[in-house]
Amino acid sequence: MVLFGSGKTYVHYDTIPPLNSKIIEYVSSKIGKKVDRGECWDLAAEALETVGANWNHQYKFGQLLNLETDSVYPGDIIQFERVKLKYVKNGIIFHEDMKHHTAIIYEVLSKGSYTLAHQNTGFSGKKVGLSPIDLETLKKGRIKLYRPIK
Repeated sequence: MVLFGSGKTYVHYDTIPPLNSKIIEYVSSKIGKKVDRGECWDLAAEALETVGANWNHQYKFGQLLNLETDSVYPGDIIQFERVKLKYVKNGIIFHEDMKHHTAIIYEVLSKGSYTLAHQNTGFSGKKVGLSPIDLETLKKGRIKLYRPIK
């Protein structure tokens, strides 16, 4: 499968940083299961701890990425702060709020379009589930992306 990176650079799965690959292996084993208390943060925290990543045990999940210049890979961590999304699906307008939410990029579909792995959501409750997101639908708030590091 082919992934997209920044600009028009094509990135293949075999170029994913090794630590990110380990994060995805961990997350894949947890889909449909509750991790720790089932809070969104718990999935990222447990994944980082399991693979031996270096992070501050708060909300700095590794190396901060620049969305404009850095490639995004599966296994990167995304932090949402006061985010509001607005999108149309099947002719219906949807609004989604993420006041403070943590997720893991599970799949990169194209630049700014991802499949997220996360828990403590309306669709999967306290269990790990997958859902799409397109950053083009971001209307308010900010996101930070982090690359897991040793």
